[in-house]
Amino acid sequence: YNQALPIRRSVGDRAGEATTLNNIGAVYDSISQPQEALKYYNQALPIRRSVGDRAGEATTLNNIGRVYYSISQPQEALKYYNQALPIMREVKNRSGEARILNNIGAVYNSISQPQEALKYYHQALLILREVGDSSGEAATLNNIGAVYNSISQPQEALKYYHQALPLIHEVKEHAGEATTLSNIGRVYHSISQPQKALKYYNQALPILREVGDRAGVAVILTNIGEVYNSISQPQKALKYYNQALPISREVGDRRGEAITLNNIGEVYNTISQPQEALKYYNQALPISREVGDRGGESATLNNIGLVYLRIGQPQEASKYFNQALPILRSVGDRAGEARILNNIGGVYNSISQAQEALKYYNQALPISREVGDRAVEATTLSNIGAVYQNAKQPTQAIEYREQSVKITLEMRSGLQRENRKKFLEAESGPAIALTSLLIDQNQADRAFQWVNIATTADLADYTRLIDAKVANPQVQKAIDEWNQKNQQLQFLRRQLEDKFSENLSRQMRDLEAQVYRTAEEIRLEFPEVAELFETTPKDIAQLKASIAPDTVVIQPVLLTNVKNVPNTVALFVLTKDSLSVKKIAIDPAEFDKLLTEHREEISNYLISDYRETGGKLYDMLIRPIEDQIQALSPKQLSIIATGKLRYIPFETLYDRQNRKFLIQKYPINYLTRISTRSIPNSTLQGGVLALGNPNPREPQNLAGSEEEVRNIAQSFPGSSAYIGNAATLDQFKTQAPRFPFLHLATHGCFQRGGCQKLGMEENTLLFADSQFNIRDAALLGLQNTRLLTLSACQTAMQANSNGEEISGVAYVFERAGAQAVMASLWSVDDSATKDLMVEFYQNINKGMSKNEALRQAKLSQIERTPHPFYWSPFILIGDAR
Repeated sequence: YNQALPIRRSVGDRAGEATTLNNIGAVYDSISQPQEALKYYNQALPIRRSVGDRAGEATTLNNIGRVYYSISQPQEALKYYNQALPIMREVKNRSGEARILNNIGAVYNSISQPQEALKYYHQALLILREVGDSSGEAATLNNIGAVYNSISQPQEALKYYHQALPLIHEVKEHAGEATTLSNIGRVYHSISQPQKALKYYNQALPILREVGDRAGVAVILTNIGEVYNSISQPQKALKYYNQALPISREVGDRRGEAITLNNIGEVYNTISQPQEALKYYNQALPISREVGDRGGESATLNNIGLVYLRIGQPQEASKYFNQALPILRSVGDRAGEARILNNIGGVYNSISQAQEALKYYNQALPISREVGDRAVEATTLSNIGAVYQNAKQPTQAIEYREQSVKITLEMRSGLQRENRKKFLEAESGPAIALTSLLIDQNQADRAFQWVNIATTADLADYTRLIDAKVANPQVQKAIDEWNQKNQQLQFLRRQLEDKFSENLSRQMRDLEAQVYRTAEEIRLEFPEVAELFETTPKDIAQLKASIAPDTVVIQPVLLTNVKNVPNTVALFVLTKDSLSVKKIAIDPAEFDKLLTEHREEISNYLISDYRETGGKLYDMLIRPIEDQIQALSPKQLSIIATGKLRYIPFETLYDRQNRKFLIQKYPINYLTRISTRSIPNSTLQGGVLALGNPNPREPQNLAGSEEEVRNIAQSFPGSSAYIGNAATLDQFKTQAPRFPFLHLATHGCFQRGGCQKLGMEENTLLFADSQFNIRDAALLGLQNTRLLTLSACQTAMQANSNGEEISGVAYVFERAGAQAVMASLWSVDDSATKDLMVEFYQNINKGMSKNEALRQAKLSQIERTPHPFYWSPFILIGDAR
């Protein structure tokens, strides 16, 4: 080019001279020398204008805009793009027009104007489809997906990315395919589906290696590191970051190098190595400045500030936040500006300057609303609430805290159900703070309304779709069609209840499969249906009215590990007519240790210290409210347990004063939550469908279960038993609609990672012909089921367990229609299980409630073998009547 340029000039070829200058600019642009690129583009531009080369003029204007965009000068970029666009239209270059529209969209996206970005991207998309540019169409679909991801609409983002993927595959753009796979992975990461994120990243990685895109490889390795960091595997995260770092350096990707250094700093910060974190942040900062990455520079400044705030150096933190703030304003990053203002408010709050803190929070709040950053808005509202709380202004504190939690719940409603629980757990701080504050203000009813929704997962049973009305017409149409099929299903069910036949049962099962599969598709495709599943607090009167008579509900709620909130356990006590709560101070670490020790002791018959740990738990969880319980004279206690409390049978809590287990005082059952859903009436009269020992070979042999199943069937009139090879999934599905009681004396694996000794995957039930994944429990025909008993399941408690397996089993089967589930928390001796189960069904046959039948069976066991290992693992979850 430098040889051609003087020749063009010597012969007076002005058009050629402009082209060469433009090409030289493009080279400098490609090797990250933006100022040199601008110098040559700005020489080319007036020449192209002088010779009337309108198409060339538009191209150079577009190039200049692109350079300004790359050096974080979005307004300058827009100025040039907006000059280029009408010229491209004038010369009827449709592809060029689409390219500029895409570029304008990118600028608006970078300055947090997503709706403007979408407007330009959608204009580009129509043109690219019109001219048949599949490659450009795929790129634009990717861009649209990125915008939706940035405004917290992950399902919309996935929709566009998945449209882009086959187009890119079709045109064999391997690098673009890898980019799209990476984008999909990024969305799954953002909605807390780390395994899916890893799946797509790991598909992208070999493609990038194959095409020799070393810079892309570094980015994917960094992304994989971010996933591992998010799932609390910091060492794995560091492994990938440390693979990415030398590659970024090798290819000269200084910006990528800075990002990775910043991420390594974040890992060290999360594992409480602040000095190590600062070391990496301080390496990242000058690189971001060197390459003109103003966004990266501000992010690193913010991270350094957060470290200093964490280690109690607020003045130092303020210095870095205040360096970041003008940068974010200069590049038009309004969302980032709101975050920094929020952090500066946090500095002032930490040094007890409440008015200054409020000043910054109140600047952050309207900006977060303006850009639609709901997460920052919720955080800011919670922070304002904290300031008012510290200032002893509880009314204002509650108002802001409630607004914050409400936004968090609304954000949850945009997520698919499987992500909503994790999301709430991650964002539980404001809800815990609000609950604690309301209790302190003697507003127990209001506190429990929020607890009922914000600390337990919702029961998204499909019956909520019946006659449901939602705002989205597309969703409403899908629900209406589902309702028609569901009405046909109910008609078949009634026919089957009147006269059972295997043929009619199979017809019903086929239609049932369609109905529930469609419901699942609606749930997956349209997160809007979350509004049907209790995303707003239920009226406390409704909740209390749904409690069975003569029942006391106890819900212990851990209010721990939230800044400026004393660590307590709140003990809610509810009946149909009353609600009260007491807070008991605890040390979270000691409490967690006590739960773990007690679980270990009661699940191992060789350990005899269970009365000591059970006594301590009794003193914490029962004794403070014992007078209330006794005054209410309940016929049953219903426990709503969360977290690790789910692993502890409350029956084993031990009153050391009276030398009695709690089960010796009251029948006990468990609820996943207080739900206002109605229990369907069943015309089925009785009988147990019992399946046992479907694989009588080691290691899955359950020899004692065969006698268990036979004895149950013999002691309960109208029952049927299927043993060994006859205990098939098909037989269970066909026969289940006939029986109110379903008993599976088979292995159920509900521990994370599966049950290797049994050769079973997690969340499966063993039948003679298959392992059935309980995610499809809705296809088991449980609509008339009063009780589903799983008499040999396995749920191991690991160090970081939070009871998901147990609650998950209950949620799945309740959603599928079962009124109650009985399951074991650990594997028990065959003989003890057989005795307990046979006596339980004999008691049911005598007319006892499920709850009392189980209690009497356990009391008999205690007389024979008092160690809780034998009698306590079986817990009743759901309706105890």
